Amino acid sequence: MVITINIYYTGKNGSAKAFAKEMIDSGIVDEIRQENGNVRYEYYTSFNDPETILLIDRWVSQEALDAHHNSKMMQKIIELRNKYDLTMKVERFVDDVDIPEIDEKFIRK
Repeated sequence: MVITINIYYTGKNGSAKAFAKEMIDSGIVDEIRQENGNVRYEYYTSFNDPETILLIDRWVSQEALDAHHNSKMMQKIIELRNKYDLTMKVERFVDDVDIPEIDEKFIRK
């Protein structure tokens, strides 16, 4: 089972982008990517809402995600979120199967 969490960080006056930049520049993102069980940790900007940044956060199991949430790293993230006064919308997806063969015909590789 793989867990994907989409976190939409929204701020004002570019604060969401500044948050993501500080996460990357400070090395926090690289540290998270090295955590046991992390599969993906990437930020994206929105064409529709320049004040929102999307984080795609992917973990191999709930246990790995729990360990991340209980790590010292999480406190650093919380401090930065507060520094930039961001609100969050969260979506959670659990993958337990591959893409069905019938859907493969719609995917250009």
